[in-house]
Amino acid sequence: MIDRYSRPEMRALWSDQRKYEIWLEIETLACEAMARLGQIPVADAEAIREKAKFSLPEILEIEKRTNHDVIAFLENVAASVGPAARWMHQGLTSSDVLDTTLAVQMSEATDLLIKGVDEVRAAAAEQARAHKLTPMMGRSHGIHAEPITFGLKMALMYDEFGRVRERLVEMRKRIAVGKLSGAVGTRAHLDPRVEEEVCAKLGLKPATLSTQIVQRDRHAEFMTVLALAASSLDRWATEFRHLQRTEVLEVEEFFAKGQKGSSAMPHKRNPITGERLSGLARVIRGYAVTAMENVALWHERDISHSSAERIIFPDGCTLLDYMLAIATKLVRGLQVYPENMRANMDKSRGLFASQAVLLKLTEKGLERQNAYEAVQRAALKTWAGDGEFLANLSAEPEISSVLSAAELQDACGLDRHFRHVDKVFKDLGI
Repeated sequence: MIDRYSRPEMRALWSDQRKYEIWLEIETLACEAMARLGQIPVADAEAIREKAKFSLPEILEIEKRTNHDVIAFLENVAASVGPAARWMHQGLTSSDVLDTTLAVQMSEATDLLIKGVDEVRAAAAEQARAHKLTPMMGRSHGIHAEPITFGLKMALMYDEFGRVRERLVEMRKRIAVGKLSGAVGTRAHLDPRVEEEVCAKLGLKPATLSTQIVQRDRHAEFMTVLALAASSLDRWATEFRHLQRTEVLEVEEFFAKGQKGSSAMPHKRNPITGERLSGLARVIRGYAVTAMENVALWHERDISHSSAERIIFPDGCTLLDYMLAIATKLVRGLQVYPENMRANMDKSRGLFASQAVLLKLTEKGLERQNAYEAVQRAALKTWAGDGEFLANLSAEPEISSVLSAAELQDACGLDRHFRHVDKVFKDLGI
């Protein structure tokens, strides 16, 4: 299922093939930098660039013996290079290659995730424009509050994912950091200029200071930003799921011809995409906790973080990429039912106007507590099923003595609730 919707580029980015390609590029760039600095023969650096290659099956076979992936990789590459391979990994430690590669992968993954966020925003903007003035009931605590428009609701989604995008852009700057500084980060056996050149060619900055690893607060921030993005997807999935409930049915996930909702009940049309988004968001939030647990390592490094990171980064990025893709599909395909929105508004028989009437009364000079109690009496009568709110308001002497029938009618209208919609859309650039 994930393969169907996540980007092939994202899956390829976290593949073993791509990982070893980056490893080989790092090792080759380091040798070329050392050659330019006169530290190793230029001919040997050229031989490494020309001849170096690797074989996935052979690396896996060697690793069975070495129980060390980087050594297995270097041994396999050396067989293709010959004597010049003695310069590979010169002054480096495994984490120089691993962490610098991870920085490249996280940076490229972030670029793909930003594209996914842009697609979600575009879908939300389309729905916002289409339903800019489609009235519906706003709810607080799940209870009817005051009218909004479905366009405003979707504009809110557009705005929220603008912040998701901002976080990804800002976070990318802090995770695009590599290191080629050796066993404890002191650069004891490698010229710092090699680190600078290699990182620059990979689109990274060298860590100002590291231990054997790049510090894991960066990686925890990365996964936390992913978890926040997943939580925003969960928030909107939950919103649409509520709006699809039979008793509400104001929007509905697209239900394709031939689709089935239940193995037992042929009538079912379930919000399965929203439910899937909510479930996967829990997984990514769990990965964020794991990433934070990885921050506290022993001294200059232990490898308690390593096994977990081999799961959470490929899975977290691929999952979020998938979630963004199906969320875009969900939003674009939403079935919107304005007639149900209006019918649901009518169920409260005009109660949404309570605040407007209260404010009109205080503007006319009525003391707020008295005004509140008069409006509430009319509201409670309406709640109990006795008449329409406007009629019950008119029957309250404290209200009818202050407000004319025309003023009450105006206060109970929809126009005041939508008078700033144009400004909101203009401010958001929708």
